[in-house]
Amino acid sequence: MIVAEHVSKYYGSFPAVRDLDFQIGHGECVGFLGLNGAGKSTTLRMLAGVLEPTAGNIRIGALDALRDGKSIRAQVGYLPDRPPLYDDMTVEDYLAFAAALRGVASGDVGGRVGDVLQTCALQQVRALPIAALSHGYRQRVGIAQAIVHGPALLVLDEPTQGLDPVQIGEMRALLRRLRGRHTILLSTHILAEIEATCDRILLLHEGRIAAEGNEAELAKRFGAGGRLELEVRGLWATVEAALQSCGVRSAQRLGDVTGAAGREDSVIRVQVEADGDRREEIALALVGAGAGLLGMRRLTSGLEAAFARLQAESDAEARANPSLGA
Repeated sequence: MIVAEHVSKYYGSFPAVRDLDFQIGHGECVGFLGLNGAGKSTTLRMLAGVLEPTAGNIRIGALDALRDGKSIRAQVGYLPDRPPLYDDMTVEDYLAFAAALRGVASGDVGGRVGDVLQTCALQQVRALPIAALSHGYRQRVGIAQAIVHGPALLVLDEPTQGLDPVQIGEMRALLRRLRGRHTILLSTHILAEIEATCDRILLLHEGRIAAEGNEAELAKRFGAGGRLELEVRGLWATVEAALQSCGVRSAQRLGDVTGAAGREDSVIRVQVEADGDRREEIALALVGAGAGLLGMRRLTSGLEAAFARLQAESDAEARANPSLGA
């Protein structure tokens, strides 16, 4: 659905985005991830038709971003990092206004507004002025205005910014409802949000694509995904042998959670180091050996490892070139 070819965006002499090449398929949910200043918002603005690239080309379907900008914007729903809300309007009136701006036929506006009020769980605040809404509701209104015209492409820049844990959970549920209806591009600093929501990740660093793929692919590239902590019921000798049989590099016994050492009903905490993501193989090996796998959690995700690597590279570059941070 989306093809970006050698896309760059300069502000004066500053390269915000440099030579981006990527493709996004119809119906995908793709996360744009990176440190502050990586070029995420600039890239999303170009894909939404708000900015024109300085060089390169963006195609959405059969449309060209430079030649068919107006037609592209009609197919895009965009939520910027600061939602474009009018505080003195009610939620319902504002969404009707947004629908009219987006070219929805006057006879269809009421139906479209009713649909997005239900989709975004806004019925109970439909008659309230936007100024009276909590931050979480304001973000939902921002998404509602982005989808009121039924766009094929939904571009969301930091939709969970400033939300509390309950509101983040509600926003995650909303995004799940929208998946499949739209192609979704999502930028966020919350790694768990990317992990829970996105099919694929584009990792930006200093205006370029540093890596792309799903979390398991990034874990393999950046050397993460293989550090696990397990809770296993059984004899340590049985557990250790099972782990060695499935390619684990090392298994460190951290102690017994319950039971006495050397008993089959003991629950053992184990830290595992493996090459890549071996969770499935480890689970099968332990269960096959007669041990009881009670818990498994990754100590470092692929995204955390990628962020740590990029931050280390940025810090090293800043030390080598102090004038860059001046």
